[in-house]
Amino acid sequence: MSDVNSENTEDQSVDEAAVQETDAASAGTDAAQEGEKSPLDEAKDKIAALQQQVDELTKANAELKDQVLRRAADFDNYRKRMIQEKQDAFDFANTNLLKDLLESLDNFDRTVEAAATANDPKTIADGVTMINKSMVSMLENKYNLTAYGQPGDAFDPDLHEAIGSSNDPVAEPVLKAVYLKGYKLKDRVIRHAKVMVSMPDGTVAPAGEQSAESAAANSAAESSAPEASN
Repeated sequence: MSDVNSENTEDQSVDEAAVQETDAASAGTDAAQEGEKSPLDEAKDKIAALQQQVDELTKANAELKDQVLRRAADFDNYRKRMIQEKQDAFDFANTNLLKDLLESLDNFDRTVEAAATANDPKTIADGVTMINKSMVSMLENKYNLTAYGQPGDAFDPDLHEAIGSSNDPVAEPVLKAVYLKGYKLKDRVIRHAKVMVSMPDGTVAPAGEQSAESAAANSAAESSAPEASN
């Protein structure tokens, strides 16, 4: 009888231990479900976060690539437009000048037509002179184009191109004849005047020497003059 009771006691102890282990496992599972994650779940979460970052970076890279391509296309269009505008500016730079010259050309056409039936050459000459004055006035006032070079002007190698010279009684080189007028656009020479130059032949002293000689002659005349009587 005592053996039976002992076996029952042992079985009861085993059952109580099993129940305690079951309760502990259940409690651990509940704790894990409440907040704690397994290493596998944590790894999955990290992979998901990294994948999200990759997706975001891929999207940002695509957007930046699209912006770069658009900027490159805009710059290429701008470059082409600038080249075309530069070419147009070069091709049509003289449009305004040519428009202003058309009136003079029309007047020349009328003069040529009138010359075919004109009996007085002076009438034709007067018409040509009028056209010349009108054109010169337009070029000077509107485009700052001025002519220079007159006989008697001092020779300046920066302004004049000497195509010949002669020794003459002059104190300094001067223009003897002007074969082709020079022209300036504002202050810049765009065509040198072609001239014949008179070079000093030594018979006329330069202006500074003439003044000194005149002063010396006057002084000598005053010293040689008789003194006034008292």
